[in-house]
Amino acid sequence: MKYRASRKRTAANLIFPGRLADGALRKLLVAGFALAALANVTLAQESKRDAFFWLGQINKASAVINTDEGLLDKAMAPKIARGLQSVLAAGDAPNGKRPGLVITFEPLLIEAAGVEATLLHAGRSSQDMLATVRSAIQRDDMLRLARQLAQTRAHLLRLAETYAGTVVPNYTNGVAAQPNSYGHYLLGHLAGFDRDAQRLHEAFARIDQSAMGTTVLNGTSWPLNRERMAKYLGYPGTVDNAYDAAQILAAEMPVEVGAVASSIALHVGAFVEDVMVQYAQPRPWILLREGGGNTYVSSAMPQKRNPGLLNDTRANASRVLALGVGRLISQHNIPPGMSDNKSSHDSSALVGATISTLQGFDKVLGGLVINPERALEELNLDWTASQEVADVLMRKYKLPFRVGHHFASEVVSFAKERNITPRDFPYADAQRIYAATLKHEMPIENGSLPMSESEFRAALDPVAIVKNRVTAGGPQPAEMARMIARSRQMLAQEEQWTAERSKRIETAIKDLDRDFSRLTAQ
Repeated sequence: MKYRASRKRTAANLIFPGRLADGALRKLLVAGFALAALANVTLAQESKRDAFFWLGQINKASAVINTDEGLLDKAMAPKIARGLQSVLAAGDAPNGKRPGLVITFEPLLIEAAGVEATLLHAGRSSQDMLATVRSAIQRDDMLRLARQLAQTRAHLLRLAETYAGTVVPNYTNGVAAQPNSYGHYLLGHLAGFDRDAQRLHEAFARIDQSAMGTTVLNGTSWPLNRERMAKYLGYPGTVDNAYDAAQILAAEMPVEVGAVASSIALHVGAFVEDVMVQYAQPRPWILLREGGGNTYVSSAMPQKRNPGLLNDTRANASRVLALGVGRLISQHNIPPGMSDNKSSHDSSALVGATISTLQGFDKVLGGLVINPERALEELNLDWTASQEVADVLMRKYKLPFRVGHHFASEVVSFAKERNITPRDFPYADAQRIYAATLKHEMPIENGSLPMSESEFRAALDPVAIVKNRVTAGGPQPAEMARMIARSRQMLAQEEQWTAERSKRIETAIKDLDRDFSRLTAQ
């Protein structure tokens, strides 16, 4: 408990120094770290691939490479390797010491193998070692986030297929705008999460570079083999500029991770809020299934079923934003060489909170109940189909769009003043309004509405409007099928992307362990 409280204070003061860390903002930040802790999402520790683990890998690789290339006396190497192995075994034991800093790791190594073990330090510094440790932890974290994001995207895709033909209202500026397929709406949200995956891939590529061998900031006279070191640690290559490695990139990447997490949180929050609007209605067309932690009852008002899951998911998304923006603020106005923002603990907490938020969002998706009849009723109670009237007049009868738009707008104004729904609007009034519009706009006397009554009413049918769209990327069946197939392909590519990078890291760990075991066996 002491450690947990200390982490909260450190994180809050790091991201919002001084008085800025007080009050509601500080509470929001601390809640974000609590979210990560409660969900058991200190991700590097879950897999034991924490700072201690990666310091061990760096030392193993140093022992193997330096022995092979003559930087470490082959006669000393077995003793140093066995000492290192004993330190790592002790750390893996229950309650074992797992120091995550070079200056606290090295004394254990000296105790186990003698001061000669510090010969492993050739061509290295705490700077490049810790930059590598942090990037390795961030790399693992981002792969876990990628997997969870892929699960969420797959869930959205399944729902989009299920509701491809379900017609519902969509809203702009908080007002019912047009009818749409709910599946099409979900594919729109999916596209946002697809871009989040792309941002994650791009950030991962910048994280996935080895800083080892750059020492403090410009290298050393010891010719440590950087490329071989990178391969043993599971990296495809090295950071090119030695100064960049530990002083610029290492401080920059937590900010980029924060940006990726923030984008995901924004997309979650937007979806949740769109559903939340329905809870203000006495007869919503979409809501959460009651029970199972989705809703809770009011203590005073028996009619209320509060959407607790939506509230919690939105709050968690807001906490992710607080943590994500915090990664930016903690790096602001910091000169190169400082370590204010480089800690992997805060980045892991941020990624953990993002994963937890996506898991909550998955529960939201699984708890949605849509009433297609009620959605259609709402569409037919309002004039969300009125634009189609103007479109038909332009497309079929060559009326200038703005004139047709003004006609449709006058129809809507007339109807709303008299509480007339689209289904009940008198065709004779449509004819009269059309004639008046042409006289005012063109001007044309005694203009005759070219649409028959049946054609006028068909143009106001929400289901027909959605089905008859011809725009590429629209909700019509052919385009829905195309976009669903493309999304399936993207998810298959995502699975391959994650698997390839995970396999590369796992293979590197196994290869290093194999080569290191040859030293300990001598």
